[in-house]
Amino acid sequence: MRRHVHRLKCVLEASVAFQCGQTLNEAELREAFALVPCSQRHASTERVYCRFLKAEGRLEESTPTDHVGQLRLRYRQYLQDVRGLAPATIAQHLETIDAFLASSLGSTGHLSTLTSAHVETFVQTTSRQVRRQTLQHKVARLRAFLRYCADRGETSRGLDHIDSPRIYRGELPPRALGWDLIEKLLASVDRSDNLGRRDHAILHLMAYYGLRASEVASLTLDAVNWKTGTLRVDQRKTRSTLVLPLADQTLRILDQYLANRRPCDEATTVLFPTARSPIAALTNWGVCDVFTKRARESGLPLEGVSSYALRHSFAMRLLRQGVGVKTIGDLLGHHSLESTCVYLRIETDMLRTVALAVPGGAAR
Repeated sequence: MRRHVHRLKCVLEASVAFQCGQTLNEAELREAFALVPCSQRHASTERVYCRFLKAEGRLEESTPTDHVGQLRLRYRQYLQDVRGLAPATIAQHLETIDAFLASSLGSTGHLSTLTSAHVETFVQTTSRQVRRQTLQHKVARLRAFLRYCADRGETSRGLDHIDSPRIYRGELPPRALGWDLIEKLLASVDRSDNLGRRDHAILHLMAYYGLRASEVASLTLDAVNWKTGTLRVDQRKTRSTLVLPLADQTLRILDQYLANRRPCDEATTVLFPTARSPIAALTNWGVCDVFTKRARESGLPLEGVSSYALRHSFAMRLLRQGVGVKTIGDLLGHHSLESTCVYLRIETDMLRTVALAVPGGAAR
């Protein structure tokens, strides 16, 4: 921390453009850090200071001057205003588009030079790096961008006709974990410090209530109603509100966590803040990192398992206890039973319990 402050002090003294409370853009910040000798050592400090300025609302994104950069900016505004996509979804679209343009445009930088061969090469290269499910999403994002460019005369028509990989609902094996394995994972979390209590509470809510990572990240202090013993969850995916009853064990875990919060956490209203400054709400990727870290430290056979397996395990546990599919769907926040059935991929042992005997098999 002292090194970051010292480096930033050198940058502020070397540049006359900085003033207290001033709003900066990315280009000015990059130029200021380039004035200091050995600027490569200041790259981490620049990233930290950018995060600080973004949290303070004092960092403006630089406006691109080239044609492709301006088109990308207009397309981003189109995804936000016309299609109404969430910021995380827009970021995924732009990531796919940037990778495609970087590998296809070359030195010319003109969209009019794009052909179906460039699209085919990008899809083939990407298919060797990701699974079919992920490739299908990338192809859909690329289609939307090429259709947008064709409608505005930037590219020739027909480039958006891309064959997408075929996937089937329920083709993958069950993602649910054994409940004894989940209990061992929760028990392995060291709760002697505030960080351990925070991570344990996060994993507990995901395992016992089937919350998504984005739903855990959006929880605030007033989401917990201590009088009624309920939890209000704002579902970003379905844009609806879900009220869940909390068990006594959950209330004790949350009470122990909140009673030992750090003094710096009292300035924020989020339930699960970040461990590093600037203090803000955890992102959904941060929640996923919590699961990955704790699974690695537990020593349990959880390699390659994502945090979404806790949600699948929650659904399978309710099914084994005789809870109806409609009730499970309501607790998961689904609008259709078809979405719920994806979580309930029946295992072989469960199928054996409903198998009928072969007629006449005993006599033969």
